[in-house]
Amino acid sequence: MATAEVISMPQTAVSAPPQSCMIAAVDLWKTYDMGSEQQVHALRGVNLRIERGEYVAIMGPSGSGKSTLMNLIGCLDTPTKGEYWLNSQLVSQLDDDELARIRNKEIGFVFQTFNLLARATALHNVELPLIYAGVPTGERIERAKASLTAVGMESRMTHKPNELSGGQRQRVAVARALVNRPSIILADEPTGNLDSQTGGEIMALFDRLHGEGNTIVLVTHEHDIAEYAHRVVHIKDGAVERDERKK
Repeated sequence: MATAEVISMPQTAVSAPPQSCMIAAVDLWKTYDMGSEQQVHALRGVNLRIERGEYVAIMGPSGSGKSTLMNLIGCLDTPTKGEYWLNSQLVSQLDDDELARIRNKEIGFVFQTFNLLARATALHNVELPLIYAGVPTGERIERAKASLTAVGMESRMTHKPNELSGGQRQRVAVARALVNRPSIILADEPTGNLDSQTGGEIMALFDRLHGEGNTIVLVTHEHDIAEYAHRVVHIKDGAVERDERKK
């Protein structure tokens, strides 16, 4: 196992992130109002920067706030307080329609449950983000085919999810995440529904994608999966407990 060094995180607010900074979270808070004047602080002043081309794992136990942080990074939710910059855009104050546009353009999602349409072929599942983006039919089919080929699924393009193994379904999900050429790939427990051998194959695929220059943010509670990343951010009680980069 590689040794790690603790990184001291910048705590001062910024008016704009550096150009190389893909993600900049500045004093992020997420508070849920539970009624009767009771509030739950899921995130408590998170400061985090992720550079272009990094491979980062976000770890933490259940209830630590890592899923909330993932939702903010993925523009699925907005913070109660603080700033969130993605690819030099301040997205923390955007409305739902603007957030949807940013998600489709900037983020490729890979989920534990694959999130594939059961009645659609692998090719059509991968096409979906391009349909939402308004890409013409011919171009989107070619791009979807190229994306499936990139993950080794060129011979399964016409198969539906129930005709594929778990590992093949996750490869289709990765192809879908790549097809829009996103700024970051955000993977939430991507091996959670896979056996250890198949999970290793999917993580090897992420290694290759990172080697090709993709920025990858991986959310997991499994230490062996986090070991694939080059940097591990530990979340506890809604805050960054420690931030370790492998030497």
